[in-house]
This record gives sequence, C-alpha cells and structure tokens, in this order.
Amino acid sequence: MVIYNYVFIGLLLLVAVFFAVFPLIVVRLVAPRKRSLAKGDVYECGVRTYGETWVRFRIQYYIYALMFVVFDIETVFLFPWAVSYAGLGSFALVEMVIFLLILLAGLVYAWAKGVLRWV
Repeated sequence: MVIYNYVFIGLLLLVAVFFAVFPLIVVRLVAPRKRSLAKGDVYECGVRTYGETWVRFRIQYYIYALMFVVFDIETVFLFPWAVSYAGLGSFALVEMVIFLLILLAGLVYAWAKGVLRWV
C-alpha cells in the first residue's frame, strides 16, 4: 500500500517536469531564429530610450515591495484560520494574536525606520 503513494508522487513529479519542460522544447523547435539589430535593441514600453538605459532604483522601493509580500502572505495565513475559527478553540486564538503582534512589531519597526515613506 505504501509503494502506491511513492508511485503517485513519482508520477506527479514527472507530470510537473513535463509541463515545465515541454513548452520550452516546443518553443526551441518552432520559434524563428532571425537575429537583427531591431530585435536586440533596448526599449521601454515601445519607446526608444535616450541616454543610459540601466537605471538604479532606490533600495527603499525593494523593501517596500518586500513589506507588501510579507503582509500579503499574512493574509494567506489568516484566511484559513478565520474560516475554521469556530472549531479551533482558544489556543488558536492566542497563537494568532501572537502572530499578529509579531507582524505588528515588524510594521512599527519599518514605519519608525521610514521605509513606508514614498519619497
């Protein structure tokens, strides 16, 4: 009975690899390979760039994006907890309050450091 579980996981892994590799193989076989200067030219939204193409962004924008991801993942953890709250009991409530306090501490720290100022 246990061997069937491993067979299922192996088949699932093979199908996942197939779905990842198959489009790459098809594109490699079917796509045209004509190279030109126009295709290799750098552009931004279809408009030619003037001057330096590589622009440095402030690190604050990346930190702002990471903060968004952290709080987005928080929502992923909060949703199943909220759906099954009635059957979890008071221990789960205490654990979720601790989780939210840790995230709130991170938000206060980021706010105090000025990460959330968009200037």
